[in-house]
Amino acid sequence: MTANHVKRAFKYRFYPTDAQAAELSRTFGCVRRVYNLALAARTEAWTRQERVNYNQTSALLTAWKKTEELAFLNDVSSVPLQQTLRHLQSAFTNFFSKRAKYPRFKSRKKSRKSAEYTTSGFRFRDGRLTLAKMAEPLDIVWSRPLPEGAKPSTVTVSQDSAGRWFVSMLCDDPTVKPLSATDAAVGVDVGLNHLLTLSTGEKIANPRHERTDRARLAKAQRTLARKAKGDGANRKKARLKVAKIHARIADRRRDGLHKLTTRLVRENQTIVIEDLTVRNMVKNRSLARAISDAGWAEFRSLLEYKAQWYGREVIAVDRFFPSSKLCSVCGTLQGKMPQNVRTWTCAACGTTHDRDVNAARNLLAAGRAVSACGAGVRPQRRTPGGQSAMKQEVSRREP
Repeated sequence: MTANHVKRAFKYRFYPTDAQAAELSRTFGCVRRVYNLALAARTEAWTRQERVNYNQTSALLTAWKKTEELAFLNDVSSVPLQQTLRHLQSAFTNFFSKRAKYPRFKSRKKSRKSAEYTTSGFRFRDGRLTLAKMAEPLDIVWSRPLPEGAKPSTVTVSQDSAGRWFVSMLCDDPTVKPLSATDAAVGVDVGLNHLLTLSTGEKIANPRHERTDRARLAKAQRTLARKAKGDGANRKKARLKVAKIHARIADRRRDGLHKLTTRLVRENQTIVIEDLTVRNMVKNRSLARAISDAGWAEFRSLLEYKAQWYGREVIAVDRFFPSSKLCSVCGTLQGKMPQNVRTWTCAACGTTHDRDVNAARNLLAAGRAVSACGAGVRPQRRTPGGQSAMKQEVSRREP
């Protein structure tokens, strides 16, 4: 992010010619090969208690290109190959900072096919994008315009498992500016019966995109399972059909979450959510499919970066805060409350609560308390150390 502008990626679908598709496929293969070679070299050095940095792997790349075995690396643009070494360096930096696991080797069948080009690896003129080693510009479907006068700093070309080609251009976007400040605040409780329940009492239905296409997906997967293992044409076609159904589900889910998060950010200055560990929750075999279909992790990710763009605040309340069992009227903490209990009556004040609305209201109150006292309730990976303000608040309110 610059002083005034946000760096924003604009993603478009494009349709390559046969020559362009062949060139990009070669580039993807070379990028994967260089990444794996560099990772192997760094891993071997790691076993000897030595560290290899980006400059050393760049020198290795130059040496590899001179060998007969790897001479094919000279046939593609050198820019994506250098960029994959930078990506590997970032992966090791995250590993040494304990933000990620040790880097893994890229798989020909499972890893994402992509190549990143910096300004020296492409030409963008008059709305036409031409990549290095290509004579013709890409046939891009401009589904939305780039910001006026935008000049991409990097271009990433990718192909998804459904065979679709995409190009993502990173540009400064002067149109993204902080919104006018407002006093509005909302608590958001995520769920499965309803995707979101707001502290205002509004409930947003869970579209269950995966369930809608479950029969078609199951049929396609059964067809794929009957195909002989290997790289046969019939198995490839069956695999592609499964991938297209998955892509359709993911596209609809992402579109819905984008619309929801944009609305919440535009309408509210402060948005309070619960700090859920989704990666642990999906280990529950009974709920894993429903939780994954709801897209809770993606919802939070979209909400956080949009709030940062537009000058809003997202507060993540401690996951152990008993939002469902705490009376939002008198503050009395109830006993055990199974998931099948959707409404309950407070024994102290007699108020009847909708479980989800009550939880959202408690989250909002807790978030406001955090803003007032300044204690950290964001995830430990964001704000380490210190007791959660939610636990302090509960201890003060318990009788």
